[in-house]
Amino acid sequence: MEYIDLLRRLSLHDERLAADTCRAGSPSDEQAPVLDARTQALVRLGALIAVGGAVPSYGAQADAAVAAGATADQIVEVLLTVIPVVGLPCVVAAAPKLSLALGHDVDDA
Repeated sequence: MEYIDLLRRLSLHDERLAADTCRAGSPSDEQAPVLDARTQALVRLGALIAVGGAVPSYGAQADAAVAAGATADQIVEVLLTVIPVVGLPCVVAAAPKLSLALGHDVDDA
């Protein structure tokens, strides 16, 4: 499915597209995702930072990123990358959650 069709369906609140995406992890079962699994996981971490996700969500996405080949440095770089968009307070709130997801408790440091 081309990006124009995806944008149109999303603009029309196509619930089937959203359900298929949540189930399969990509917009269409018949088309390979444009973003690789590593990039998808890193983007999802950025989204979690923006919405103030819960610790278990960070854990799941950090695990997915590592499984797809991302390093801990790259995962932490997501925090720095989103500062201009989401603001420093969101990143400060997310940092301990991401730290726990990576197996470190910043409160113990």
